[in-house]
Amino acid sequence: MNSIFRIGPIKQINRNNRLWQVNLTLISDYDPDLHALTERIHNEMYPEKKGWDRLGHLLIQLGQFNKAYEVYDILLDRTKTDKEKAHLYHMLGTVKDSQGEYKNAIGYYQQSIEIEQKLLPPTDANLATSHNNIGFVYDRMGDYSNALSYHQKALDIKQKTLPSNHIDLATSYNNIASVYYNLGDYSNTLSNHRKALEIYQKTLSSNHPALAYSYNNVGCIYNKMSDYSNAFSSHQRAIEIRQKTLPSNHPDLAQSYNNIGLVYDNIGDYPNALSSHKKALEIWQKILPSNHLDLATFYNNIGSVYDNMDDYSNALLSHQKALEICKEALPSNHPDLAYSYNNIGTVYCCMGDHSKALSFLEKALAIFQNSLPPTHPHIKTLIDNINYVKKKL
Repeated sequence: MNSIFRIGPIKQINRNNRLWQVNLTLISDYDPDLHALTERIHNEMYPEKKGWDRLGHLLIQLGQFNKAYEVYDILLDRTKTDKEKAHLYHMLGTVKDSQGEYKNAIGYYQQSIEIEQKLLPPTDANLATSHNNIGFVYDRMGDYSNALSYHQKALDIKQKTLPSNHIDLATSYNNIASVYYNLGDYSNTLSNHRKALEIYQKTLSSNHPALAYSYNNVGCIYNKMSDYSNAFSSHQRAIEIRQKTLPSNHPDLAQSYNNIGLVYDNIGDYPNALSSHKKALEIWQKILPSNHLDLATFYNNIGSVYDNMDDYSNALLSHQKALEICKEALPSNHPDLAYSYNNIGTVYCCMGDHSKALSFLEKALAIFQNSLPPTHPHIKTLIDNINYVKKKL
C-alpha cells in the first residue's frame, strides 16, 4: 500500500490567505480507521459482482446511466442463458428507471419477469422483488392501479413463504401504503403503515432506526389527514429515537425536522415551519455535495413556506436553487425537473409576472406529457393553471 497520512490541524501562515500549514501524520497499514475505511470501500464496490456486471453497477451508482446502459446492452447481446438475460433485462430496467424513462423501464422489467416466471417457483423471493420494481415504476408514472396490483402480488408471494411478523412483510405494507397515499386513500394508507409499525414493534428494539422510520410514515399520514396532534406525537417519537441513536448531523434527523416542518406549515405556523426546514437543510449541507438531489427537495420545501408567507422573492430564490441542482443532476426530461419548473411558474404567477409563469409551466407540462400517462392528475392541474395564466396575459 502507498503511504497514507492522517490530516491534522490546518493553520494559516502569517495571515496569508494563500499559504496554509497542513499537519500530516503517517499511519501504518494496521491503523483501525484505515482498515474500516478500506473495508467500507470494498463493500460499496459490489464485491459479489464480477467483470462488466460490476462495472455496470458502479456506473449506476455514479449516475453514469448512459454508459451503464451501453455495458448491459453489450452483455445482453453476448449472453446465452435465460438466467443471465433475466438479470440483464432487470438492470436495463433499473437504468431507464433512474433516467426517468419509465415506459422503457417497465418494458425491460417485464421482459425480465417473464423469463423469471419460467425459471423460478411461484413463491421465489426474486419474483417478489421484480413485482415490486414494476410497482415502483407504475407508481412514479401515476398509474396507481397497476402499481397497487404489482405490490400486492409481491406481498402475496411473501405471505406464502414468510412468518406473519417478518420484516420483509413490513416493507411490502409500506410499499402498498405509498400507492394508497398517492391515490388519496389515506385510510388505507394509515392502515398499511400501522401494519408495518406493528411488525417493527414486535420484532425490533425500542430504539431501532426502522421504528423511527415507521413512526415517520404514520406521522406523515396523520398530518395529511389533518390529525396534527397524532402527527406531532408520531414525528416526536421518531426524533426521540434518532436523537438517542444517531449523530446530530445524520440525514434521518434532517428528515424528521423536515416532516415536523410540514406539520407546522399545514397549521399555518410558518416561522416554526421555516425554522424546522432550515434545520434539515443545515444538516444536509454539512454532509452532501452542493449539487445533491436531496438538497433540491429541502430548497423546494423552504420555497413553499416562503410562498405561503407571501415572501415571493425568497420563494423564487429557493426554488431556483432547487432547479439548478436538478438540471445538473438529472436528464432534461426527468419528472423532478417538471416539479421545479412548476414551482417557479407558480411563484411568478403570484408575483404577477404571467409571461414568465407561462414559460415555466409549459416546460413542466412538456416533461409530464412525455413521462406520465395523459390521465395523470398532474397533467390536468398544469393545463388548468396554464389556461388561467393565459387569461391573465
